[in-house]
Amino acid sequence: MSDGHILYGEHMSVTDHPAATDPTSSVGAQSRTVMVGDIKTHYHEAGSGAPVLLLHGSGPGVSAWANWKRTIDPIGQEYRVLAPDILGFGYTSRPEGTVYGPASWLAHVIGFLDALGIEKTHIIGNSLGARIALGVALEHPQRLDKLILMGSGALRTGTTPALAVTRNYQPTLEEMGTVLRGFAYDPSVVTDELVEERYRASVEPGAFEAYRQMFHDAAHSGSDTKLDAADLADVRAKTLIVHGYDDKIIPYEVSVRTLSAIDDAQLHIFRKCGHWAQLEFADEFNTLARRFFRRTDHESDAGKA
Repeated sequence: MSDGHILYGEHMSVTDHPAATDPTSSVGAQSRTVMVGDIKTHYHEAGSGAPVLLLHGSGPGVSAWANWKRTIDPIGQEYRVLAPDILGFGYTSRPEGTVYGPASWLAHVIGFLDALGIEKTHIIGNSLGARIALGVALEHPQRLDKLILMGSGALRTGTTPALAVTRNYQPTLEEMGTVLRGFAYDPSVVTDELVEERYRASVEPGAFEAYRQMFHDAAHSGSDTKLDAADLADVRAKTLIVHGYDDKIIPYEVSVRTLSAIDDAQLHIFRKCGHWAQLEFADEFNTLARRFFRRTDHESDAGKA
């Protein structure tokens, strides 16, 4: 498959290399909080128009800003972008007695939409965020417009060594660097500033304790995120699946299986890309997402910018 060529019969496309970075947009993301029940939920908002909900992944020290800093403003040029710190992560509160897992994460996201009065939204979900987005598609389909799944592991069959490293993280700068280098194809993406940012977030009061509970405490179900292909047959939203060919966290073959399972889906694979397509191929990813959201039922992706 050649660079950027779309194979419509397979609903798959591949991009081989990133283009030059666009100048920073001037939309301007705002940092805000809203109460979702007893959860003080931190989120970023930018732009206006139809809503697009961005759901981040689950690595140590993750937050909406860490995942979506190169996505929020570009998508906000055409849409109202909302990027919450999901329950247990970032700068959202962690109420005593919270049980972490797919059910509580989904409830938090639906509660977040309710708190902001949003009845229906596009969703982009990265990794764990993709699993939560699939929960919306399956359990609250009336709340979902179009769906983008990026680095989704819902159909994975095991735990890769790189994913195991993230789950066994201990809070030191050195170990954070090791974890983050497992996410990226190009090690230059993992800057000292990024390592410091993620490390500091990972040692916020209660952050590391919550992270250990999610994935190592039997009372929680943070690792219980797999679905069956038969489950995905019930997804009715138009779906764009995005994956890095060189992803060491979740192999790209998982997204190929996801393509086979969801009826109205297409797949775009970025070569020379790890688990962070939205960071490693930011400009291409943002263009792809905006084009997908713009497209009507009777339009093709071909030839649209």
